[in-house]
Amino acid sequence: MNPPKVRGKVNPKTATSTLRRASSLRPKLALVLGSGFHNAAEQATVAATVPYTNLAGFLAPSVPGHAGQALIGHLGGTEIIILQGRAHYYEGHSMAAITFPIRVLAEYGIESLLLTNAAGGINRKYQPGEFMAFKDHLNFMGDNPLRGPEHSGLERFVDLTQTYDSVLTKTLKLAARKTKAKLHTGLYCAVSGPNYETPAEVHAYGKLGADAVGMSTVPEAIVARQCGLRIAALSCITNAAAGLSGNVVTHEEVLSTGATASQTAAKLLTEFARHYE
Repeated sequence: MNPPKVRGKVNPKTATSTLRRASSLRPKLALVLGSGFHNAAEQATVAATVPYTNLAGFLAPSVPGHAGQALIGHLGGTEIIILQGRAHYYEGHSMAAITFPIRVLAEYGIESLLLTNAAGGINRKYQPGEFMAFKDHLNFMGDNPLRGPEHSGLERFVDLTQTYDSVLTKTLKLAARKTKAKLHTGLYCAVSGPNYETPAEVHAYGKLGADAVGMSTVPEAIVARQCGLRIAALSCITNAAAGLSGNVVTHEEVLSTGATASQTAAKLLTEFARHYE
């Protein structure tokens, strides 16, 4: 049987039904695990694992470190859905495609969402292996996931005055204190990638107030707010952005630092889930 379509696209209800059939749990909290955060999945008590290939409309990530599966279970004693990995805009996908999983989570009944990623530090106080909670963002990706046909029943002109929920961010800060993780609060700049930024670009973003730069998360945040979800976002600072350290920035460095910080990241997310309300 072919899945139902919405304006020629897969209906989120199809993947939602698959997730609901996979487990009787009905979590209200979801995590999207980016680079450096995948050890958090090992801390979860998993009731069901659903590969993205079984979820209509989900894209299989091609980037190392992104497993491409949904987990339903408990983390820190809290019912949760964990999306292990994401597809990125720089892989050649549309904004609608990379944010589709967020629409599925909203259809499923998720109320709160924590987005995670690896990012380059622009603020010179930020060191590799530390973390940053988003207080706001700059979108320099050159596209917007709300562009195109309207989604029935949802506001097209979404207010982003308070994109990142203050209560969820306070919970992140509490979790950081309990795990002794170094957590900053700062401004994230999203770019399309996949190349790393030039020193001139990093300098310009810093002049605009950016503390960290990365290639994901903001499209998901925008769609999550359109869907009425409370959200927080968290970066693992994996390297100094171009021109700040004198070193060449490589993806291997990003993965290496993420791996080193992964145990702390896992404890941080577990405590966040434990104290989620």
